[in-house]
Amino acid sequence: MSKVRLRKSGVGSTTPRRQYTREFKEEAVRMVLDGHSVASVCERLGLSSPNLLYTWKRQLVGQGGATAVGLEARVRELEAELKRVEQERDILKKALAIFGRER
Repeated sequence: MSKVRLRKSGVGSTTPRRQYTREFKEEAVRMVLDGHSVASVCERLGLSSPNLLYTWKRQLVGQGGATAVGLEARVRELEAELKRVEQERDILKKALAIFGRER
């Protein structure tokens, strides 16, 4: 994963401006979507501002790329898990009502 390409930020400027590759941005956003905090991802990857990640996330999800597909798959997975857990809860409620009457 190539991280950074440096370039001059303006005419006569001596401060290099970092440009991140698309792959780097996608991986950073994927880490956030997988549940890592934005602050921890910024620290791990050496990013200067959390706003970069939020901007990248908005752009990548809006474009409907691999990140958006991964996010949609994760949502479907969580919805299925929620449905299963709700069914388990309902079964336990019924069992509690049945076994609670016997006392």
